[in-house]
Amino acid sequence: MHELSLALEVCRMARDRLPGDNPVRVVSVGVEVGRSAGIEVANFRFCLESLLQEPPFTGARTDLVELDGGDLRLAYIEVDDGR
Repeated sequence: MHELSLALEVCRMARDRLPGDNPVRVVSVGVEVGRSAGIEVANFRFCLESLLQEPPFTGARTDLVELDGGDLRLAYIEVDDGR
């Protein structure tokens, strides 16, 4: 179940990029998945969506984009800072 460990790592990277001094609501997390990365996308999506139900991501949308190549990349984090 290496998709779970990959989803955990994506969440860790996203959490590390959130501002610590200003609380924000995470709206969505975008991830690019290479078609030859050896990742079962449906399983990875399930794991990521499950993890995004916990703080600080509670209710965030998952946006997976499949691309050519073998990369897995955190593409963006959309946040709402209340402004």
